[in-house]
Amino acid sequence: MKFIFIIPFLYLLFPQGDYQPNPVPKARHKFIVIAHRGDHTIYPENTLEGYAQAIKNGADYIEIDLRTTSDGKLVSMHDASVNRMTNGKGQIKDLTFEQVENLKISNKHKADSSATYHVPTFEQILTLCKGKIYIYIDFKEADATATYTMLKQYHMENEVLVYINKASQITDWRKTYPKMPLMLSLPDSVKSVETMHAFINTYHPDVLDGGYKEYDSKMVAFAHTINMPVWPDVQGPQESPQVWDTAIALGLKGMQTDNPPVLVKYLAQKGLR
Repeated sequence: MKFIFIIPFLYLLFPQGDYQPNPVPKARHKFIVIAHRGDHTIYPENTLEGYAQAIKNGADYIEIDLRTTSDGKLVSMHDASVNRMTNGKGQIKDLTFEQVENLKISNKHKADSSATYHVPTFEQILTLCKGKIYIYIDFKEADATATYTMLKQYHMENEVLVYINKASQITDWRKTYPKMPLMLSLPDSVKSVETMHAFINTYHPDVLDGGYKEYDSKMVAFAHTINMPVWPDVQGPQESPQVWDTAIALGLKGMQTDNPPVLVKYLAQKGLR
């Protein structure tokens, strides 16, 4: 769900000095591919198997959804509840890690139907990804200090970026680790270079997300001039090569996708990888 930002009117009249964004992890390809919830064309979303497949695909990032169990364990699941994805019921925040660990994720994909999938812990994800792929943390319900402590433990604080879902998370991360690249979506009120400039100077994002249709070529070009990546979402039922063509024509150099293997192949054929 998109966080609602309000751009103060005075910033539109008198923009502050340009914000210099924190750098994102060093790019491994000319065009960035973010595997939305891992590769769930084959395996269930947000599973270690789906993340491992995204690595095999050659994606640049896996997107994970970070939540916290009732006893403080960090795990990855998109939904606040386990109802849709598992054989259990309840909210992640109300379940102990032992309860979550014992759940089985429903298998509705092409992989071996006899396989059993589980909700992954943050530690398992870091172990899998270290040195192989970067991590895009959709910061659903977690503590910045606890997350950063674990990243330091695995020496991965420079291999991630964090997507912000509410204003307090910006404050928490800027206090905890000011160098962490934070990703924000554009509010609906931003529809031009001028309003985009005001938004950036107000909230100080380091990366921009949102839907690809929210941008025009002038907005993307402006972001490039201040070294701010724009890696919007193209995933969803409508995703296709035609959508990718449209996004690339805007000047974008990164996308979040539901179909990483096909997008990687498509970009290679276009000479963009």
